[in-house]
Amino acid sequence: MASGREIKTKIKSVQNTRKVTSALQMVSASKIRKAQDLMSASRPYAHSMRNVISHLAHANTEYKHPYLVQREEVGKVAFVVISTDRGLCGGLNANLFRKLLGHVRQWQDKGVEVEMVAIGQKAVQFFRRIKGVKLIGTATQLGERPRLERLIGVIKVVLDAYDSRDIDRVFLCYNDFVNTMSQNPRVDALLPLSMAAAEIESGDEHDRVHASIASDRQYQWDYLYEPDAQTVLDHLMQRYIESLVYQSVLENLASEQAARMVAMKSASDNASNLIDELTLIYNKARQAAITQEISEIVGGAAAV
Repeated sequence: MASGREIKTKIKSVQNTRKVTSALQMVSASKIRKAQDLMSASRPYAHSMRNVISHLAHANTEYKHPYLVQREEVGKVAFVVISTDRGLCGGLNANLFRKLLGHVRQWQDKGVEVEMVAIGQKAVQFFRRIKGVKLIGTATQLGERPRLERLIGVIKVVLDAYDSRDIDRVFLCYNDFVNTMSQNPRVDALLPLSMAAAEIESGDEHDRVHASIASDRQYQWDYLYEPDAQTVLDHLMQRYIESLVYQSVLENLASEQAARMVAMKSASDNASNLIDELTLIYNKARQAAITQEISEIVGGAAAV
């Protein structure tokens, strides 16, 4: 059994760790409300954009935008993966990466090349170590109030590659915020938009951002464009991609704060349990030492 001094040192060390985890828990609890407010404020716009895109995907448009056309042959796909910049948030990033790697292997088994755009320091560090995956764009340190201007660069990299037919499919990977205790890793189709529209229609009724859209598909209709269809759709498609990526960043940010709060609470509880166990061991060791000293005194007195 360890000595009393060693056990007291361990108890002190665990107590210091508990102070850190408790502080991180309280910080995340204070930040999660702001993150949820940002996420909730942007959801109506993102939802409306997906409504319009879903309608366009089924409309008889006079101008067929390249993003609406699904290419038959797929030679290369790209994944836009959104992670956190910091750790200590449980298995949030690990669960997302595990699901994403399953999709990556499926495409690689078909002989399709895979490229990656990493948003968040953890994704950059992870996919730099993965063989067979090319990292073509990164964005890190977005902060607690992400701004769209920081994302436009990596979004343009993907759109330019798709426009030049260097990439045939684009997928968006992030953690979808459900509630404080639940965050779901998602891999959604981003381009072509016909695949994204199909996913929207198959979404469950509880999915707020990707909710299914009810519309009259039996009619051949189209919007009225001003000044012309190509100008409007070119601008709309770019705004749609930007809004969807930005909304996913906010979803991931809220998921990060919730996951960190839960993880730090669990760590604090575990530290408290460990302190109780070590205190019990310390008391037993001290009692054994006192008993041994008493036995030695009694033995010495009897010998005299």
